[in-house]
Amino acid sequence: MFDGFFGYIIGGAVIGVLARLLKPGADPMGWIMTILLGIAGAVVGGMLVGGGLLSWIVAIVVAIVLLFVFERMRTRKGVGPRV
Repeated sequence: MFDGFFGYIIGGAVIGVLARLLKPGADPMGWIMTILLGIAGAVVGGMLVGGGLLSWIVAIVVAIVLLFVFERMRTRKGVGPRV
């Protein structure tokens, strides 16, 4: 999907920012987590589709799903095991 190390960072930033803009609600995370989230979405999108515009769409959707997972993990972090 991207060429080289810097391509993944720039593409990950773009995908991460777009995912955060499209997902409803506040996402309190920094730029590094946004870029990592976008890179993960790009890798999965590239593996599932291969390349082109469809891989960008899949990457953004995967990044949005990862945002929901990240948010869920953050909210459950302080909660102990249920007895």
